[in-house]
Amino acid sequence: MERALRVARAVTVVYFVLNGTLLGMWVVQIPAVEERVGISHAALGGFLVLLGAGAFVGMQVGGRLSDRLGTRTVVPLAGVLCSATLVLPGLAREPWALGAALLLFGFGNGTLDVSMNAHAVQVEKAYERPVMSAFHATFSVGGVLAALAGAAAVDIGWDPATTLGAAAAAGVVVALGAARGLLPPAATAPVAGPGDRTRPPKRPVPGRIWLLAVLALLIMLCEGAANDWSVLHLRTVLDAPESTAAFAFGTYATTMTIGRLLADRISGRFGPVAVLRHGAALAAVGITVAALSPWVWAALTGWALFGLGLSGCVPQLFSAAGHADPAAAGTNVSRVAGLGYIGMLAGPAVIGWMTHLVALNHTFLLLSLFCATAVAAAGVLRPVPERPRTAEPVS
Repeated sequence: MERALRVARAVTVVYFVLNGTLLGMWVVQIPAVEERVGISHAALGGFLVLLGAGAFVGMQVGGRLSDRLGTRTVVPLAGVLCSATLVLPGLAREPWALGAALLLFGFGNGTLDVSMNAHAVQVEKAYERPVMSAFHATFSVGGVLAALAGAAAVDIGWDPATTLGAAAAAGVVVALGAARGLLPPAATAPVAGPGDRTRPPKRPVPGRIWLLAVLALLIMLCEGAANDWSVLHLRTVLDAPESTAAFAFGTYATTMTIGRLLADRISGRFGPVAVLRHGAALAAVGITVAALSPWVWAALTGWALFGLGLSGCVPQLFSAAGHADPAAAGTNVSRVAGLGYIGMLAGPAVIGWMTHLVALNHTFLLLSLFCATAVAAAGVLRPVPERPRTAEPVS
């Protein structure tokens, strides 16, 4: 059993890296696809909304299927779907075709995202100690692999269809090849009793799950804002050279990855409440420093603290959602991840809209407020004692 659990943990890492690589391969090819289809930057923003909409729907479907069929079935199928649909944006030559391609790819990405997180929850439960943050850190490794592979493809002279097609084929092989190492259905999905052919009654969603989802929205909104506005902040507000401004996102992403590699040990020793409360507090301090500092070096320090503080927050929320009800782990993760993903997409737009009212750096104070809200609500992560379930009488 111990060996099977180690294999399951390694295989879960494979799927997280796969997801990060597939998404990163698309990001690397965005300029080439945009030029081939002949659309503007503004139009591209609208198409990316379709990608997010597809991902949101995929998360809801993937969560329910994971609970009903088991993650050992859903994760590899979702990996194949996400891999196969990656090639579609590279084949598109008309705007409508690109929109449809991104909608399908987003659906595959969302299904894989939720199902692999649901499986990660089961692995974490079997280990009886935190491991979720490390899985999320390996997602970033996939982005690095995508950047290296994308650069190599450009040097070779491959077009987007060839590059994304090769990545899709490799992804299908990896998704199917790793499937045998996933935890068996008995460990990941509830099994109906003999003669039980009726669907279980639909249970109301606990308020705790919705609070976790709202916190995920706030934290991931902060992450989305950092992804799109950190570099522009240094470039336009502090007049930093382009090469220096790039370090804003670089320091944020680096500390985010380092923090996720360390967060499991911290959570194991001090608990998830401490990770969220102190992490969000550190993030609030960091983004406030970045927003108010007139010096480039201090702003870079602020972005670094922001990434370090946020690093362990989302994995704790996903983990808590998955452990809240083992029979509905996938569905609960999909609710938290889905609302969080909306925040990730909305973050850049919210900051952009606010720049019509105040200076860019002052809009970041809203992110500080969101982090402070997470500090105040961190107690929601305290484990709730499981109530014994009684079998319903058979008539």
